[in-house]
Amino acid sequence: MNIQEIIEGLKESIVQIATQTGNGTGFYIQDYNLIVTNKHVIGNNRRVTVKTKDIPKKITDVVFYDEKHDLAFLIPPPSMQDLPPLTAGGYTSLKTGDTVIAIGHPFGLNYTATQGVVSHTDRIHEGVKYIQIDAAINPGNSGGPLVNDRGEVVGVNSFIIKGGNNLGFALPSSYLLDALRHYKPYYGKVVVRCPSCGTMVTEDNIENGKYCAGCGREIIIPKLQPTRQVLLTGVPRIIEDILELMEIDPELARAGTHKWEVTHGSALISISYDAENNIVLSDAFLCQLPKQGNQEIYSFLLQENYSFQSHFFSLHEGNIVLSRLYYDAEITLEQGKNLFAEMFEKADYYDTLLIEQYHCLPIARES
Repeated sequence: MNIQEIIEGLKESIVQIATQTGNGTGFYIQDYNLIVTNKHVIGNNRRVTVKTKDIPKKITDVVFYDEKHDLAFLIPPPSMQDLPPLTAGGYTSLKTGDTVIAIGHPFGLNYTATQGVVSHTDRIHEGVKYIQIDAAINPGNSGGPLVNDRGEVVGVNSFIIKGGNNLGFALPSSYLLDALRHYKPYYGKVVVRCPSCGTMVTEDNIENGKYCAGCGREIIIPKLQPTRQVLLTGVPRIIEDILELMEIDPELARAGTHKWEVTHGSALISISYDAENNIVLSDAFLCQLPKQGNQEIYSFLLQENYSFQSHFFSLHEGNIVLSRLYYDAEITLEQGKNLFAEMFEKADYYDTLLIEQYHCLPIARES
């Protein structure tokens, strides 16, 4: 099986994960009916949004937290329970020099697959073995599968060493299989694996509501609660309140830290908040330039830019982008709703206009 065949065969089972504090990747293990990812990808969130190449965003529950091994499990929505199965195993036969592929499919990024070779099979970090590979695991791959040349999951992509030259690390599948087997009797319940003794702590066996029964370590079991009200403050909170006022589910719109994506008509609008510069930016990638006859389009875009007061067109790698900058002081609830609504309507209007009248090409979007 060549590398391209492996990648194509696994794409459908790679899951995009987003929370209000970040995003990453996961993958579906059919034998246990669970989505696997890194604990650091989901943090202490109890609910996250998930999507795949062909299945739109859904909200689902996190049911397993293992801080020591940086693992987390999610219950897949019903629409994801028929994904092609991934097989975990093969780590014990892994050797230095073997070819491996780190696969990810994160929000906001195109599908990514990084090929490398195993530099070390048993690198110890904080008492845990890791597979060291010579291809850096970028943030988009975090939580995704590391697979061998037979398409077997041999590890979970976990971290890189900052400043290192192509130093990526994946948790061996032996740890993953152990965690899956230990969680199986508790399926559907929320479990925190004690980082000290490995006890599976649930609300049923936690002592005095806060201590591990095995070793007495304090354990926090994440609660299902309105985490947006707890964690989001300031402008991000206002942005989500605006989306809710516009009857847009803010949880489903989340695409990472201080980033949201909204589909309006045929347009996809990205909203992001730059706290350092006190700016909210909305970008709508509308369509692609045709291969010829662009002079008329350029003239039209320049004329529109001249007449605009706040919005502006730009070109990015052949894509026509409509953008607007807002200062965060503008983003009050009512004012923000009006500003976003205007942006959404313009994006949908110009996307259709440019395709129908100027023969621009629709942008191929990932599901």
